[in-house]
Amino acid sequence: MTSTRRVRRNGGPINATVVVPGSKSAANRALIIAALAPGTTTLTGVPNSDDVNACRDGLRDMGLSVTLEGDGVAVRGGALGGHPVTINARLAGTTSRFLTALGALRESPLTVTGEEALQVRPMAPLHNALETLGFVVERRPDGYGLPVTVSRPVEGAIGDHVRLPGDVSSQFVSALMMIAPLLPNGLIIEIDGPTVSESYIQMTASIMKMFGAHVDLLGGSIHVRKGVYVAREFAVEPDFSSAAFPIAAVVIGGGSVRVPELASASLQGDSRILDIAASMGAAVEVNGADVIVSRSVDSDVTAIDIDMSDCSDLVPAVAMMCASAAGTSTLSGVGFIRHKESDRLGDLALEMQEIGARVDVLADGLVIHGVQSLEKGRCETHHDHRLAMALSLGALTAEYVDVCDADVVSKSWSSYWRAMGDIITSETTTS
Repeated sequence: MTSTRRVRRNGGPINATVVVPGSKSAANRALIIAALAPGTTTLTGVPNSDDVNACRDGLRDMGLSVTLEGDGVAVRGGALGGHPVTINARLAGTTSRFLTALGALRESPLTVTGEEALQVRPMAPLHNALETLGFVVERRPDGYGLPVTVSRPVEGAIGDHVRLPGDVSSQFVSALMMIAPLLPNGLIIEIDGPTVSESYIQMTASIMKMFGAHVDLLGGSIHVRKGVYVAREFAVEPDFSSAAFPIAAVVIGGGSVRVPELASASLQGDSRILDIAASMGAAVEVNGADVIVSRSVDSDVTAIDIDMSDCSDLVPAVAMMCASAAGTSTLSGVGFIRHKESDRLGDLALEMQEIGARVDVLADGLVIHGVQSLEKGRCETHHDHRLAMALSLGALTAEYVDVCDADVVSKSWSSYWRAMGDIITSETTTS
């Protein structure tokens, strides 16, 4: 049995304060680096999300000391364990890729697997790169996804140069970057072609530097020097990818929302949601560390034409904003998100159409024709947390929206339904 929520708008113009969780992207990077830093690193503001919990549990399964301290996590790093280990990354793509690279540093094999939906997600570019560098990689017969087993070679040199295509997940690049200081000669990563989600690579470099690494981003190449990480205290900043949903709600429904502490976040490319909201007719204000976004209910939502290749996680939220715009919007540069938790183009368009949106799917994006209001209906979430959150916003202009498998939001924001309670309300049923 899976949970279904019937979602309705909560009253008139929005007047809400929504506290968003910490960034799972920043938290997972900090956890991996903490595992490589001798001593104890304490992370605060760690989100209670499936992806981060899978990463934390994977490190513990390796033999590392990982303890919970309130909303924080203490990691005693520097030793990756000496016995063969199998880790279940569940549905966490980021976790599976980061732990695979981390496991390549171990003398004993690490096997990374996951649930069926994760096993078929693309992994080959990372596995190919690790093999090129000289690590031992044992793959499934088709050479594509999970499970995979990795380890450091008993004999043979580890390389210091690798090439990766730029049009695949930036997580492959980030995974290699984070282990690079521990390689005998550091690492140079050459990127072929334009890089998608480059902001995530910049985030990885920034967090590595906070822990003492030397990283240079030089156009189409990344240079990481051999060195050591230094354990420290690390505060995980609020998550702009999550904040996109209450911000989108105000653009769609009118009113005002305050997101506490969001202005203190500086590492995330998804901060672009503020510029997008402003371009669609919202007012954006910073009050201390808080961000306040508002739109008059008497004003139109402006259609946009935007390349989202560097903020692709925002596509579901922005698509729902565009569905309420006065005109036709085009979201482009994001063909690669067909291989996320779902096909975030085809599946998103299909479910938006189920509630009355007019959406055309392009090879690299979406064309969305704005409508005055959406229709009540039932939406599948395709195992995708961001689709669940985005589709719930349909209730702002429809009588209601039934969101199936609604608990999938726990992948990144376990308290989503409660946190959004001043904007949308929902009743749980089963199906």
